[in-house]
Amino acid sequence: MDQSATQAVTETNDRAPAVVAPASLRSDHRAPDRLVLQRGIFTGPSAKVSDELYAVVKGRAHRERQVLRLEKGAAAHTNTYFGRFAASYWQRWTTVTEVRVAMVLDVTKKARIRLVASDIAGHRRIIDTAQVTESGPLTLTAPLDQYVDGGAIWLEFDAIGGDLGITEVSWTTAAPDHIRPVAIAICTFNRAEDCAHTVAALASDEVVLGAIDAVYVVDQGTDLVQDRPLYQEVVPVFGDKLRYLRQPNLGGAGGFTRGLYEVSAANEHADVILMDDDILCEPETVLRLNAFANMTVEPTLVGAQMLFLLNPDYLNVGAEEVHLQQLRHGQKVPKALRNTSMLKRNQERRVDAGYNAWWTCLIPAEVVAEIGLPVPIFFQWDDVEYGIRARENGFVTVTLPNAAVWHADFYWKDYDDWARYFSTRNSLIVGSLHTDLDGKAITRKLFRELAEQLVAMQYGLVHTTLQGIEDFLKGPKVLQDGGIAALAAARGSRADYPETIKHPAATPPVRSGDIQLRRATGEPSRPLLVLIKRAVNQWFGRTQHGVIGVTREDAYWWHVSLFDHVVVTDASQSGVRVRQRDKARARQLLRRTIHVLRRLRNELPALQREYRAAVPELTSRANWERLYGIANAKQDS
Repeated sequence: MDQSATQAVTETNDRAPAVVAPASLRSDHRAPDRLVLQRGIFTGPSAKVSDELYAVVKGRAHRERQVLRLEKGAAAHTNTYFGRFAASYWQRWTTVTEVRVAMVLDVTKKARIRLVASDIAGHRRIIDTAQVTESGPLTLTAPLDQYVDGGAIWLEFDAIGGDLGITEVSWTTAAPDHIRPVAIAICTFNRAEDCAHTVAALASDEVVLGAIDAVYVVDQGTDLVQDRPLYQEVVPVFGDKLRYLRQPNLGGAGGFTRGLYEVSAANEHADVILMDDDILCEPETVLRLNAFANMTVEPTLVGAQMLFLLNPDYLNVGAEEVHLQQLRHGQKVPKALRNTSMLKRNQERRVDAGYNAWWTCLIPAEVVAEIGLPVPIFFQWDDVEYGIRARENGFVTVTLPNAAVWHADFYWKDYDDWARYFSTRNSLIVGSLHTDLDGKAITRKLFRELAEQLVAMQYGLVHTTLQGIEDFLKGPKVLQDGGIAALAAARGSRADYPETIKHPAATPPVRSGDIQLRRATGEPSRPLLVLIKRAVNQWFGRTQHGVIGVTREDAYWWHVSLFDHVVVTDASQSGVRVRQRDKARARQLLRRTIHVLRRLRNELPALQREYRAAVPELTSRANWERLYGIANAKQDS
């Protein structure tokens, strides 16, 4: 890669990119006669991934990435997570009315091939079938006409009387007039090795690499991706398509926005796929998202689903929505699967998403042109806000089944973390921007949550949450630096709270022999009354004494609050935290809570108006150029 071209700064221009864009990104592309919507993949990108997410085989067989060889008497089907074609979604959201499934067969004696479909209840029906006695190409056809509310299509193979080889499986449709340019933007911060592997995964698939026009790696860290040998190995594979940018740490919002900023400046018709750095990337997902986006009736945000990295056959959630009045994102859409093994069950019903998180999500060019860039809220809720704003302007989000990446399991991250600052602050900002928050209901909800944390002796968590509310009360000026100062304050101040520190489980700051394990009983039927009782007992010291051990699964507030000195397993399972009752600190935090929530209730209407008025400036290219330092660089040049 030409490093000088990568870092080149263009002349001053309102639409000028900060670096020279790849040539292929700057123009639309003539479409082929038929567009490949997905390919037949028979094994995953890593040995960690079960092959049965791609195809299920009965009998002896040999698999390669796009090759399946069945021995005599064996059978296989692709009614699997990555093997299915999500017919319901393609019929509902795209112009596709028929798909052809082409393949090349190597037949020893005789084979039977079936194209099979399901409905919303999972009932099986045969769409097309072929008895094959000679090697060569085969095409089966399926109309997309009976899948609006649910259902998928897949292949079934039987090797009868001899071996059967299956290669070059592709699901295609008549192509549109042109294919839109597409770029991938990867945001990274000190996950250099993970990011290098993600970039290498994209380089590993020639078809996917040919379908994308640029890859922007936005490095905001000090452990640089470009210093990793793996990254340097794959740089030549991309040719002119790879761009490596360094900038201040502006969080996920700043990193992903840089990709949108660069691509929209290079070509107002180019789509952008935002992708996390620490995923296990399935390159086929890129092809499927891009194909879907090129066939939608209207410009559509197209998101990949998330499978768990540590439990690779489990789906996080089929589709998500946000409940703004409860300040809750990541809420399961009704009837969507959640935390489900995709080896055991498929999502038959079509479920429509409210937004898609940015572990991998395609943003159409029209969305950026219409609604501008994201809000600089650093981390947490940035993807939610952008998805809500897009929908308010008429752009829907589709979370596409059978297109996914693997991302770190969320339940391995402890709730008591500095990220709670951004989650709290940004939930209030996003709620203020997109609904009329009920100050009375919001403060009542927050008080309940903070009270539970206080009785659970999570004083640092209460402090971090209050920090988020206090900074929200400062108004839009808190976003002036993109979150750099807020990050330092949120992380730094937690050191004052001993229970936020994680200790090795084998050497906790108490004698292991003194720890007595106590398991939780059932959840209380009247939790509010229990909360009041626990608070009174904590206040007067009527708690069980001694050092008590509590497992992660039992660390509910109503259990932990029975004691005054607790060793709790961290959600990461990599250590423990020690909580100890501190009446003086609890009193100080309670007073602060009452003061802050009173202010929030009184000032919320005015603050909502302030944040809404600030959106055009906050999301402008000029503001992001200021945060990136691009404007200064242009002036200096």
